[in-house]
Amino acid sequence: METAPAEGDSKKAGRKHKGKHDKPKPWDDDPNIDHWKIEKFDPSWNEGGMLEVSSFSTLFPQYREKYLQEAWPMVKSALKDCGISCELNLVEGSMTVSTTRKTRDPYIIVKARDLIKLLSRSVPAPQAIKILNDDMQCDIIKIGSLIRNKERFVKRRERLLGPNLSTLKAIEILTGCYVLVQGNTVSAMGSFKGLKQVRRIVEDCIQNVQHPVYHIKTLLMKRELAKNPALANENWDRFLPKFKKKNVKQKKVKVKEKKSYTPFPPPQQPSKIDLQLESGEYFLSDKKKSAKKWQEKLEKQADKAAENKRKREAAFIPPKENSTHVSDSAKSDNDIDKVDAMMESLKKKAKEYKKHEALENVRAESYIASAENLRPKKKQKSSKSK
Repeated sequence: METAPAEGDSKKAGRKHKGKHDKPKPWDDDPNIDHWKIEKFDPSWNEGGMLEVSSFSTLFPQYREKYLQEAWPMVKSALKDCGISCELNLVEGSMTVSTTRKTRDPYIIVKARDLIKLLSRSVPAPQAIKILNDDMQCDIIKIGSLIRNKERFVKRRERLLGPNLSTLKAIEILTGCYVLVQGNTVSAMGSFKGLKQVRRIVEDCIQNVQHPVYHIKTLLMKRELAKNPALANENWDRFLPKFKKKNVKQKKVKVKEKKSYTPFPPPQQPSKIDLQLESGEYFLSDKKKSAKKWQEKLEKQADKAAENKRKREAAFIPPKENSTHVSDSAKSDNDIDKVDAMMESLKKKAKEYKKHEALENVRAESYIASAENLRPKKKQKSSKSK
């Protein structure tokens, strides 16, 4: 009696084991093998040659036509040694490379394609022929599409070159690559590591991410750190400089206010003759017109002369003295006036005080008697007569 497989076993059977072929190989840990070394091609590896014909073609600008005609024999002989046939078509403005029966290296056709690409991008023929070597690679970086503004593109491309091509020379020395900036592309030749560094520097410069000088400083630090064998297997981030991007204030764009749309045209402005008709000047004679103009001119001259005179006289007007800076004589006069006023007020107060004391010392009997004596006599006589 057969038993059904367990649920877990069925899942394991249906699922593919990821990385089942990633097993250690016997040559992985062999210290005698350098996995990064590019060995030179031996024709004995492919004695039969190529089964099919492969070909590549590329266009070149018109200004390169004369130079390519002169340098083509040198290019043709270099490719012939590798078993590649080439053709220069001046009518169509194209270069073509293709394999032959003598071709043994299958990758040499790709190298030949890179050669004609570099020649079309203004790389000199002796330098471009070096791409046929196994340890030489190339990279054509398109920078024209990275930025839209033409003026900014030109400025950043000049920034990549530097004054007297100093920045470009520093990049070439530190990366070990040949770099040529031409038009909308940057052509680079060198090792894979150097080409990766060049591409990063070029793209960061054109996109305004980081200035090439900062990349050069980082590469210099890495070169110095590589000389120290103690730091070979350590992380270099703590030694490398960190550049922070500063926020530069940009000019504010002035937004113009949109005027309300009206389908009707603006009213016609009055002409010079209409203004003269309104003021009545149109009907004046030439003599009166000239006399009026002369009078207006004299009035303007008089106003101008008065204004100039006022400006000249303003220089001779003394400045006003501040209240704090008062002369000593004025201060002494003010002090004397204050003393006199104080004396008069004291005298008045003394008189009032004496009167007040006299009133307090008066008795009631004497006050009543004095009041009776002070009555008018006329009234008494009138009473007697009655």
